[in-house]
Amino acid sequence: MSERLCPRDEAEVVEAVRWAVSNGRTLDVAGSGSKAGLGRHIQTDATLELKGLSGVTLYEPEELVLSAKAGTTVAEIEALVAASKQMLAFEPMDFGPLLGVAPGGGTLGGLMACNLAGPRRPSAGAARDHALGIRAVSGRAEAFKAGGRVVKNVTGYDLPRGLAGSHGTLAAFTELTIKVLPRPETVETLLLLGLDPAAAAGAMSAAVGSYYDVSGAAHVPEAVAAAIPAVAGAGASVTALRLEGVAPSIRHRRGKLEEMLRERGTLSFLDAEASLTFWQAVRDVTPFAAFVTSPPRGEVGAAAAPGEGAGRAPSPSPRPLPVGERETHALWRVSVAPMAGPSVGAALAGLGARCLYDWAGGLIWVEMPGAEPQTAAVRAAVAAAGGGHATLIRASAAARAGEEVFQPLDPITGALIARMKNGFDPGRVLSPGRMYAGV
Repeated sequence: MSERLCPRDEAEVVEAVRWAVSNGRTLDVAGSGSKAGLGRHIQTDATLELKGLSGVTLYEPEELVLSAKAGTTVAEIEALVAASKQMLAFEPMDFGPLLGVAPGGGTLGGLMACNLAGPRRPSAGAARDHALGIRAVSGRAEAFKAGGRVVKNVTGYDLPRGLAGSHGTLAAFTELTIKVLPRPETVETLLLLGLDPAAAAGAMSAAVGSYYDVSGAAHVPEAVAAAIPAVAGAGASVTALRLEGVAPSIRHRRGKLEEMLRERGTLSFLDAEASLTFWQAVRDVTPFAAFVTSPPRGEVGAAAAPGEGAGRAPSPSPRPLPVGERETHALWRVSVAPMAGPSVGAALAGLGARCLYDWAGGLIWVEMPGAEPQTAAVRAAVAAAGGGHATLIRASAAARAGEEVFQPLDPITGALIARMKNGFDPGRVLSPGRMYAGV
């Protein structure tokens, strides 16, 4: 087991990286470790754990700005801003359950390092789009800052966006400043039942392209929907359209959507509480989790018929999934053009894969039937659909070491990424090879 370095402030992070540079050592940059299973499997001399850098350093609800140290948990931040009726609009997912870790442990630094976003991504953007400023330590053992603490700032290169999604390979975040936004007053979800993926893609495209401000669009096949308490009783596939805002506006928009879509399938809806449960399950892809949440004993309400109150799912409580078949299943995250999603799903369903479609069909979570990632088949399906990105999210350490986990780079992009690595971390100290071999 590699050595663990647990700095308590930015100065100690600098010292840890300086030690690694001076001694030719490598560091695996981590927060709480909830996403340690993401990326290529690497072996380093030590783990740089940043969870000791914790705490909110600035929160100005009136200015919609929050600053916190990198090891602060996302759960703590969400609870804080919720008390002021605000939210992280990009709806960051919790990777813990997918990777066999208890939920709620992810940190702000890890969120930005992975550039996370949930169902609101098409309308609100990803984490990088909400980053205002950062403090970080490069692989040269140099502390630096970029951006600021105001929404409109012009302070040189947009490093907060540039470093988002680098998985700790360029710098170790020590503090971040992000935008927060007002939380919608309430939410409802219009459901279409029984559609196949192609028909669902058409319905979702029509809905998100309308004037009715749909903030989430997802399609869940019947077998997958059975694992989501809020819609487990539907007995059919579920195509979900989320509406947020004030109640009168939601009623008006839902009525217009029902008029527009009633000929496409059977309509139903979820009220506010059931909607929150459903969209959290979609956000965290809980049907494919290795650590699952389950409701307490008792019947889970089915989706309501139009005009009726939807059943409310009991509050879930976490429990580890017993060691068994699902934990060995490889999992892919595939991003393509929304209308191309069904063709990718159909190609992989022939291999026994299960799919969940988010982002109006543009994001497909693909659970393979076993431990083998079947990389060639997945990438061929993406290429046949017109191109996109496929990332191997869950697989054995051996598979993650031997496969291209992230989408292979074209020569120009590869050269640019190598130049960034050379600029920030020429000694290949920080998480070397986490994303691509040699970088």
